[in-house]
Amino acid sequence: MGKPTGFLEISRTDRPYEKVEARVGNWHEFVKPYAEDEVKGQGARCMDCGIPFCHNGCPVNNLIPDWNHLVFKGQWREALNTLHSTNNFPEFTGRICPAPCEAACTLNINDDAVTIKSIECSIIDRGWTEGWIQPELPARKTGKRIAVIGSGPAGMAAAQQLARAGHAVTLFEKDDRIGGLLRYGIPDFKMEKHLIDRRIKQMEAEGVTFKPNTHVGVTVSVETLLKDYDAVILSGGAQAPRDLPVPGRDLKGIHFAMDFLGQNNKRVAGDTIPPNVAITAKDKHVVVIGGGDTGSDCIGTSIRQGAKSVTQLEIMARPPEHENKPLVWPYWPLKFRTSSSQAEGCDRDFAVATKSFGGDAAGNVTTQKIVRLEAGKEAGGSDFDLPADLVLLAMGFVHPTHDGLLKNLGVVLDARGNVQADTLKYQTTVPKVFTAGDMRRGQSLVVWAIREGRQAARAVDEFLMGASDLPR
Repeated sequence: MGKPTGFLEISRTDRPYEKVEARVGNWHEFVKPYAEDEVKGQGARCMDCGIPFCHNGCPVNNLIPDWNHLVFKGQWREALNTLHSTNNFPEFTGRICPAPCEAACTLNINDDAVTIKSIECSIIDRGWTEGWIQPELPARKTGKRIAVIGSGPAGMAAAQQLARAGHAVTLFEKDDRIGGLLRYGIPDFKMEKHLIDRRIKQMEAEGVTFKPNTHVGVTVSVETLLKDYDAVILSGGAQAPRDLPVPGRDLKGIHFAMDFLGQNNKRVAGDTIPPNVAITAKDKHVVVIGGGDTGSDCIGTSIRQGAKSVTQLEIMARPPEHENKPLVWPYWPLKFRTSSSQAEGCDRDFAVATKSFGGDAAGNVTTQKIVRLEAGKEAGGSDFDLPADLVLLAMGFVHPTHDGLLKNLGVVLDARGNVQADTLKYQTTVPKVFTAGDMRRGQSLVVWAIREGRQAARAVDEFLMGASDLPR
């Protein structure tokens, strides 16, 4: 490393946030970028640890020490090339990845990990500012046609890799805009959508054809797809949400989280939402059920919409403040975390379950009956009620939607209801049909989707051409 003693001389500093009172009044990103000298200093903290556990902590196996060193040396363009060698979209992961690489950092043994995610974001943002990121055109065309179904990060990564290998790629999306859950699942205050739009322009210049408003299995038959294309990649999301079948579930005002988040993203994009289907938290007592990232996104969105109060419920017990490092490092630890949205103002309760919902004469939800849990069982006499004018179910997803595309194709599913395929060939049980991302592995991270999209692209290239120069 360029500065072997950097980790001894320089403290970890994260990118600062806009103050809460300023950021909750708009939908813009609020993480402030590093100054150049700060990034170099943070890059200098990457120690000569011998075994870079961060490589395996990162699902795309980013060459983290390499670009940390290059940033410290001021060799930004070389850092960008190194970053892009393993990750098609670092501007996505640099904003919304939870950074398992930092959990695996050797310096995290004393809670002082290198700010890998922030350095990654600084490199890619510098690359766009300097105009270094341009379309990468293939040296030759293969004449092969590939259909990619689902335009989230897995589909985008697969499509870009295959286009650069010279194939004619068409990316199908059932929604009106490209991006999958990046577009309609991640709030704009975490990732603004112009970041997706500029990648779309780059990919169009590289030869990718985008077809939004095209629901394969509904508006386009799978028979047509199999006839017209040499290979098909299924890269849709795991969009079947986990429900909560308790009395009162059918009351008005109880919604799945993605219906709420997606609608708000459309509103921020300038779309008009008809009043009869609009979901809003304004002046309401909001209850978010589910303690993960999606629940956190519901909190930040509800606060910006003007909620009267926000309460987040988690069925699991409150995790410990600090993990047992010798037991869990370098793996992702279970510990108490507070997201930026939670810090904006909400009540959090743990080890609780919903017994039922109550409503008014018009059929609107008004209350939620809760019971406390001890060792996973109901604690007697612990029932209490919460005011609830809007309830958002953010309890995760069970598997991809089966009706339509998957049933019509007849692909075999695994025990969890995902499309069955391994991580070497990514082939389904249907000839020339492949799968990657959440549709194959289940609900997961954007960085895992990018990895699987890239690996599936190589598998398809090998399938069509007999060999591939694409990286795995």
